[in-house]
Amino acid sequence: MVSDEFKSHLCGRLIPFWERLRDGQYGGYYGWMDSGLEVDREAVKGCILNSRILWFFSNAAMCLEGEDFRGCRKEAVHWPDGAKAPGKGDEQECRTDSLREHADWAYAFLRDKCMDAERGGVYWSLDYKGQPEDTTKHTYNQAFAVYALSSYFRAFHDREALELAGRLIQVIEDRCFDEYGYKEAQDIAFCPIANDKLSENGVMADRTMNTLLHVLETYTEYLLACMEAERFLGGDWRTASEGSCPAAEERRWQQVVTEKLYWILNQVAEHVYNPARRRQEVFFDLHMNSLIDLHSYGHDIEAAWLTDRCLEALGDEELGRRLSPMLRCLEAEVYEKAYAHHSLANECERGVTDEKRVWWVQAEGVVGFYNAYQKTGERRYLEAAEDIWGFIQEHLVDERPEGEWFWYTDAEGNPALEKPIVEPWKCPYHNGRMCMEIIGRSGK
Repeated sequence: MVSDEFKSHLCGRLIPFWERLRDGQYGGYYGWMDSGLEVDREAVKGCILNSRILWFFSNAAMCLEGEDFRGCRKEAVHWPDGAKAPGKGDEQECRTDSLREHADWAYAFLRDKCMDAERGGVYWSLDYKGQPEDTTKHTYNQAFAVYALSSYFRAFHDREALELAGRLIQVIEDRCFDEYGYKEAQDIAFCPIANDKLSENGVMADRTMNTLLHVLETYTEYLLACMEAERFLGGDWRTASEGSCPAAEERRWQQVVTEKLYWILNQVAEHVYNPARRRQEVFFDLHMNSLIDLHSYGHDIEAAWLTDRCLEALGDEELGRRLSPMLRCLEAEVYEKAYAHHSLANECERGVTDEKRVWWVQAEGVVGFYNAYQKTGERRYLEAAEDIWGFIQEHLVDERPEGEWFWYTDAEGNPALEKPIVEPWKCPYHNGRMCMEIIGRSGK
């Protein structure tokens, strides 16, 4: 695959799009853009969205470190007040120091607004002025804040961010974990509530594969941040500053996270992965019994490469050899069941396939199949990754001057024009990560 194509897309479309959603008055980034590309400046600001934006700018800075890059910023008509739009055809240098500026802006919003200073943890959403709107404390949301803070530290070596990540890990482990695993939704005081935010397909799940997957992803990123801290800050990096958790506790987090990664990998192998069906189960009751016959193609291909990344961070070759057959089965099953019409179907529930071509599923397909090619050498996976990237470019990328990606298309590539372009779940995480992963894996 040609990394320059992904760099061009990252620098010429994704970065300029999300830069312009910065709210210069109330902080953070605007939380809604409708299908007509109108920004709602008074929409709620999802904390997951803002965490993922922090992750995006931080990782873009790492991916493009030391480079000046040019992106074609086309004429914009509907951008909010204060967001300057260059004239059509103008090219402006978009340097990595601008990525630091936007990451700093997102970091300040997460630190000062999204986190509950009194009770700990991160809210679900804020109103447009930055006041708590939905005070749910969801494990998934705590994880993405740690993920973003860890990446921000890796990019810019801001010690406070690593300390904040440690405090949130303490919240996850003390308030969001029980004898059976990670909890889901809790109220502002960490009392259990219905998990409507991560339950779909007619079930109300006590536990989900999705939350477990992203705790694994988060703890992998934190482990990498700890390794970076050892290199950059030296032996005293874990010393807590005034107002943070006790130094003895902070020194534990790398060990705790490492142990929990092993626990999660075992949980996936023993309870989440279904060897008979060569897939992950999705929704569970309190005791990890599956609730529904559902194959989530996007999550399975994503889980395969994220687990490989985790195993590489742990450096445990023996565990990697033991888990590799499971990961290769996940990839092969998605290839055989979901890959058609140059793209991936969404999911299969009770034998009925949802043929929507959802934006994030296609992005994960590109990375997941490319990772499968690197692990197995099977050319069919490389060809699938290239094929899906072609589908994305032709059908999912919104070619309007101020557009980004459509939410989904049908199997023939006709976009869903009724769905918003930005909302609390529609973010630069999957498509931005796709670009950065391919750039990193195929060389700058």
